[in-house]
Amino acid sequence: MASSSCRERFVAPLRSPDNMSDQNEKMANKIEARFGDQIIRVPSTCHELTYELNKDDLLEVATALRNEADFGFEMLIDVCGLDYLHYGHTEWETKSASGTGFSRGVKRKSVILDEADEFDPKRFAVVYHLLSIQNNIRLRLRVYAGITNPPIVKSVVDIWNGANWFEREAFDLFGIIFEGHPDLRRILTDYGFIGHPFRKDFPVMGNVEVSYDTEQGRVMYKPVSIEPRTLVPRTIRDDNRYSTDLKDAN
Repeated sequence: MASSSCRERFVAPLRSPDNMSDQNEKMANKIEARFGDQIIRVPSTCHELTYELNKDDLLEVATALRNEADFGFEMLIDVCGLDYLHYGHTEWETKSASGTGFSRGVKRKSVILDEADEFDPKRFAVVYHLLSIQNNIRLRLRVYAGITNPPIVKSVVDIWNGANWFEREAFDLFGIIFEGHPDLRRILTDYGFIGHPFRKDFPVMGNVEVSYDTEQGRVMYKPVSIEPRTLVPRTIRDDNRYSTDLKDAN
């Protein structure tokens, strides 16, 4: 009985969605009063605070969010890269169906943009997920890398040490350069890997395939022999299963 009562004693009370919304709005008012035009609030489907800001303001805003008592975002949960190259477009356009389905495969067009002098200013972005333990609230920041090739954003390692490997991952997979990072090198792909596999113009099948050569007694790399085809349409679900009212009711 004693152990049961101890467990019950330390169960944290659940916050209702309304309370969480009130808490978010109070924090939003503080953030918007403090930073003004430096930040722009972005609508969120999961009821979490999300802001966009200019990459030149990143270090100033991030430092204030960590250090100032009104905010206290002392923990960096994640840093991730994004490539919006095909955002809002679909490669799957069909008005008819066949018995086999395979005849409806979409052949991808070759897209080689890595050599471009400039990118679309909103193609690459970096998203920062922050947590304030003292205020029990989360915050997301999104920064676009701009038109430069390669895309460049300032590193936040000096603000949150935990950003080190996160930024290396975004560099490896998206080719985003984090200016001021103490050790910016690949972290997931193999030595000598060419390209950045999470970019939307990177071939789905990759560029090379690996096989073991019995005559030479070693692993060999050769150009990939699989033809890239899209056989399954991309589905973005937006029906009553994802209704906010249903989620809140549960």
